[in-house]
Amino acid sequence: MTNPTESVAAILGRSVDAMIHDWAELVEHDEELTSVWLKHDDRIVHLYTLFHDLLVRLRLPHGSTALKSIAARLHGELRSKQGYTVPMLVEESRIMELTVFGILEKNIATVDLSQVLRDVITVADEVDSQLKQAILGYMESRRSNRGLGSLLRRPSLMA
Repeated sequence: MTNPTESVAAILGRSVDAMIHDWAELVEHDEELTSVWLKHDDRIVHLYTLFHDLLVRLRLPHGSTALKSIAARLHGELRSKQGYTVPMLVEESRIMELTVFGILEKNIATVDLSQVLRDVITVADEVDSQLKQAILGYMESRRSNRGLGSLLRRPSLMA
């Protein structure tokens, strides 16, 4: 008798809480990421939306391009204000991929092998796209803060 198979989207959809737990555990052991002190909820709050965006992408027809992720952009802006660096954003993204692939490995007996490679490519593409959006948000936040700072330091023309 063969085991019933599940799509990658189905497996990940029922594993969001486990992935967030695994991600947080990996981050807790990363000295660079934990050098910025954040409450647990502040560190993970973005993951629910990013995983939602990933699941939406996996359910789109094969070959669909990545959508703009407002959540990822806002995440980058927030991390900029929290004191993260761009390499730290990259590390968070790398840990997200490890977490997703770890869940798939744990479910290898039920994953639909006829679609898994295509879906893994989609996961990697979506996570990379989210990283790009986060970096764009980070950079925009830095530009905005720098602009405001220069306005505050500019000598008054009225004096």
